[in-house]
Amino acid sequence: MEKPVHRSSLGCLLLIVLATAPACSPSGPRRNTGDADRATTASPATSASATGSATAKPAAPQVCGDHQDVTLYFSPRNPTPGSPLRVVVVSEAELAGSLELSGPDGQRAATSNEQRGGPPFFWLATAQQVNAGRYQAHLRAPGVHVCGDITVGSETNRRRAGGPASVWPVEQPWTRATENLYSAWIEALFDAPLDQQPTWPVLHQVLRDPERNFLHDHLGFGEDGDEQKAPNIDPDCADLPYTLRAYFAFKLGLPFGYSRCTRGGGGRAPTCLRFYSSLGANDGVGDPVRRLETFLRIPLANTVHSGTVRLPGDDDKSDFYPVALTASSLRPGAIFADPYGHILVVARRVPQTESSGGIMLAVDGQPDGTVSRRRYWRGNFLFNDDPKLGGPGFKRFRPVVVERGVTRQLSNQEIARHPDYGDVSMEQYEHGIEGFYDRVDDALSPRPIDPSRAFAETIQALDEQVRRRVLSVQNAIDYLEEHPGRIAMPKGAEIFLTVGPWEDYSSPSRDMRLLIAMDVVRNVPARVARRPERYAMPEKETVAEVKASLEKLLSTEATRRRFKYLRSNGSDWELSLADVIDRVASFEMAYNPNDCPEKRWAAPAGSEELSTCNRHAPTTQTARMTEYRDWFVRRQRPEQ
Repeated sequence: MEKPVHRSSLGCLLLIVLATAPACSPSGPRRNTGDADRATTASPATSASATGSATAKPAAPQVCGDHQDVTLYFSPRNPTPGSPLRVVVVSEAELAGSLELSGPDGQRAATSNEQRGGPPFFWLATAQQVNAGRYQAHLRAPGVHVCGDITVGSETNRRRAGGPASVWPVEQPWTRATENLYSAWIEALFDAPLDQQPTWPVLHQVLRDPERNFLHDHLGFGEDGDEQKAPNIDPDCADLPYTLRAYFAFKLGLPFGYSRCTRGGGGRAPTCLRFYSSLGANDGVGDPVRRLETFLRIPLANTVHSGTVRLPGDDDKSDFYPVALTASSLRPGAIFADPYGHILVVARRVPQTESSGGIMLAVDGQPDGTVSRRRYWRGNFLFNDDPKLGGPGFKRFRPVVVERGVTRQLSNQEIARHPDYGDVSMEQYEHGIEGFYDRVDDALSPRPIDPSRAFAETIQALDEQVRRRVLSVQNAIDYLEEHPGRIAMPKGAEIFLTVGPWEDYSSPSRDMRLLIAMDVVRNVPARVARRPERYAMPEKETVAEVKASLEKLLSTEATRRRFKYLRSNGSDWELSLADVIDRVASFEMAYNPNDCPEKRWAAPAGSEELSTCNRHAPTTQTARMTEYRDWFVRRQRPEQ
């Protein structure tokens, strides 16, 4: 799905067809005749009041033309008979339109009336098996008609060979259009109903799913569909955003780069030391898919880490830049870096409605390779504006450009004045921690929201976080059943960041977040009382009465929400969310994978729940945990 990009004049729209497909006619945009009932004009008719004429001019002919900020793509790059053909249209504006794909015989091959995302918005239509010949795609919406075509069975879009040192050839630059497509691709990859908490064991399971990945086998190398050839891709949380960006760049022939940086510490924020590019990272492997896999698993994975994402926002020698807290910038593909080493990728935004607040969903990777989707809330997205920690918060990839064969990243100043970006901002660091969360809430839900409904959604988010921990604890139990013995425990701050089984199966970072999340939930009634103007407060109720009703809601909801975990003897044990909240202090010592699951869930001493426990962490490890407990009491990780 590619296209060289050129912007048309202001007020027009841009048509870019993936795989460099031609427009609807070889000579350019096709004029539509005999289709007046469905086609629309590129601009509205001019009224008498606008022209000063006594007679309004007739409507312009209905033309399929170029439209700014609306782009159309086909995939795969060179479709063959009998294979699927996908068409994607991405728009920055919300359009009430429909997408139609027709075949060589003029018959409809696929349609879509569903506009997804926002912003950007996109449509996706797929013909599962196509025949040889010319296919045409049309998006029609009020004031907009975009079209493009591609020939099935043609070899005209075959990818050119890259340079000897390049992992993949660079064929086009990053633009607003490719950034919009990247956002749409991320959202489609991880889409699922809002009431689900999808988890995938590895990222390549998502990439190999043609129902999710609309760039599936885009290059025709068998890079996703051939089980023997498809690369194994299993990034952790720090690698995930880079892996997604590199994979997308590989598909579309875009430049990609990454930096080698320090982790910070000792009162200093991270700094970057050297920039690397995909143009100079070929290790000599000939096959393009193996070349990509080697690049992702060795030089990239061995270089980037959580500190790479956490550079100060005003540092131009970084891979990311901080964004304004707006709907257009908090888009799929943006990342969130927390102060303590965790990274999430924004995957979807759902606008505020009359019945619910705005929702942001994000995905993250874990040391064991799993990828999960979770919703934004203060318990998942930790923020701290202490300069020693670097620059946490929401960011986007710094644009990478190629100039005279040399790859570099744009500076903040260049991004600020770039017509395709312009959203660099330091506002996240200017209003304190409470101000940060207030502004994100305002961006997601611009209108006042019902406090009870907002609190119920927060409780739901905590419930999801606890349920994900069930899988994490069970993974550790399963590992120890297959690998008898004890997992070695690092010393000091390395309990939060190391390599090996402790990193994969312990949960100090996850439990630190859980402790903070429980604090957040318990403090919501007081936060509503602090900022009543942000909420649609019930009539005839005082702030104190609303606060009391929210406290009652927490008690009721936390008691109602229940889950089960497996005890040491294989039996189920049921807990409520209220049980977890009541055990908050005990969770300060519940992260050691060498302990039985009952202790991992903070079962009280002498209880029936704990009676089946048959495994305990070594006393030396327990003593070390006691020494480190103050970090969890203060909810603050030590400097690495």
